[in-house]
Amino acid sequence: MAYVISDACVSCGACADACPVSAISQGDSQYVIDAGTCIDCGTCAGVCPVGAPSQG
Repeated sequence: MAYVISDACVSCGACADACPVSAISQGDSQYVIDAGTCIDCGTCAGVCPVGAPSQG
């Protein structure tokens, strides 16, 4: 199951930089993960300073 980013996101961009398949992009108010591209690796969750990404 793809990861999702919660409202805790502070838009730092660490997750987008770390994503090996470029599934994360800046949305209107926070970063978002494209579920169709996400490979469920968890890299984003490991680098996020506020723990916003989690398995959806």
